[in-house]
Amino acid sequence: MEIPFLDLKRGYQKYGQEIEKEVINVLRSGVYLNGPYTKEIERTLASFLDIPYAIGVSSGTEGLYLILKALDLPQGSYVLVPSFTFIATSEVVVRAGLIPYFVDIEESNFNVSLETLKEAYLYLTKRGKKVSGAIVVSLFGIPADLERIEVFCQEKGILLIEDICQAFGAKILDRYVGTFGVASATSFYPTKPLSTFGDGGMVFTADEGIEKRVRILKEHGQTKPYFYEYHGINGRIDEIHCAILLVKFKYFKEELELRKKYALAYIKGLQDLEPELFLPKIPKTYTPSWSLFTVRTPYRKDLQEFLKEKGVATRIYYEHPLHLQPVYQDLGFKKGMLPVTEKVAQEVLSLPFFPYLTSEEIDYVVYWVREFFKRG
Repeated sequence: MEIPFLDLKRGYQKYGQEIEKEVINVLRSGVYLNGPYTKEIERTLASFLDIPYAIGVSSGTEGLYLILKALDLPQGSYVLVPSFTFIATSEVVVRAGLIPYFVDIEESNFNVSLETLKEAYLYLTKRGKKVSGAIVVSLFGIPADLERIEVFCQEKGILLIEDICQAFGAKILDRYVGTFGVASATSFYPTKPLSTFGDGGMVFTADEGIEKRVRILKEHGQTKPYFYEYHGINGRIDEIHCAILLVKFKYFKEELELRKKYALAYIKGLQDLEPELFLPKIPKTYTPSWSLFTVRTPYRKDLQEFLKEKGVATRIYYEHPLHLQPVYQDLGFKKGMLPVTEKVAQEVLSLPFFPYLTSEEIDYVVYWVREFFKRG
């Protein structure tokens, strides 16, 4: 049996007819940007999160950048970000004229540690540095410690931004990830929980001022036709992607349940393999959206090769932490400064995971992972 890590064609086969119908409607309409599909997906997702404003943008990356530009944080001030994440989280900080400062994560679930946020804040402020913001990622669809982080940021006057590019649909109790802090951005890249067939994203906020500025900035900073008050970007989402999203959103809750089902099947089948294989630890009040299912093992290389021989595709995410990347060497971070991040980066392995898998495929993966560890 061959088990793909991700098979996007299965999703197309499931919803293809509905999607094609809506895409053809867009093509025939002659309205390809800022049209009715864009307005409808914005209304739909804002309502889903129970937040006042949603703004469609060209990608999750540009969504984060537009938030930073809209906030107009002091140039040269610091923004706290995790090192164990995709580089978009930190690159937007540099693009906005700010300085990323990398913090460590929780070993249990790969997300930002509140304690290291506090330590970083104290370290920088004692040296006379201004900490103006924090971008907190809910990685692999697992919520970060957002309730406590939000309180800390409010106490210290730090503007909290959520990167929910992998976590749309996740919750803490009854509050959706993406509604903490001053604003959040998600991605609709094809691998995400809610996805389109290409790039796309959305900004969410309860702040009318941020909403208005993001809308202006995504249109080149234009406040009226060919009149520019700000340095903006071309950051629009297009109507075709919005039409696809509206179709796929009809099945989003169903897909979240499937993701939960398969994640629980992995957990049930593998939980007794610890400490050789570590599974993510999820607090009872958290409901992940499970964009990926990622385990840790000191035997990663051997396990990955063994699974490949059995037809099981896997991936390694963020093997090279951001604080050790060449592009950030001028920031002064050295190996050993973020020990949990560095340990996790050498042990993580993501197993096949998407809502169009079958229970038989999950059982096959579980069987061969268990067989690997039986070998001693």
